[in-house]
Amino acid sequence: MKSGPQKSDPIYTLGIASRLSEIPIHSIRQYVDKGLILPHRTDTNRHLFSEIDIQRLKNIKKYIDSGLNLAGIRTLYAQIPGYLVNSCTDKECESCKAFHSSNLPCWLANDKKKDCGNQNCRSCEVYRMADPVEDLKKFFMTLKKN
Repeated sequence: MKSGPQKSDPIYTLGIASRLSEIPIHSIRQYVDKGLILPHRTDTNRHLFSEIDIQRLKNIKKYIDSGLNLAGIRTLYAQIPGYLVNSCTDKECESCKAFHSSNLPCWLANDKKKDCGNQNCRSCEVYRMADPVEDLKKFFMTLKKN
């Protein structure tokens, strides 16, 4: 039996993403340029967005509406402890630029993601946290239980 699209499947064009997130296209382009969102790029260089991306856009809008600027949002994303989420070793953390950076999320800090096994950042659990504040609370709650 074939299942429908997954939340991570890039299926929405920029215009549809704008409409679903209620964010102007030029703002979404700015968020992409600043590295707050990593849309899928087709062979023809068009951006496609997934459900996860739409949720991330909505959360960016929520953060802006609450008073954060783009640099503040990027710093918020940098606080996601990717080394814990991905169970990195001490040696991996030592060479990881994201581990040592307080204002760049891992998908911006690490060149070609060598330290993450060259995985696609869009599929990484760290990037897929659409709302880092809420997701981190849940993540730390699971650590406390273990």
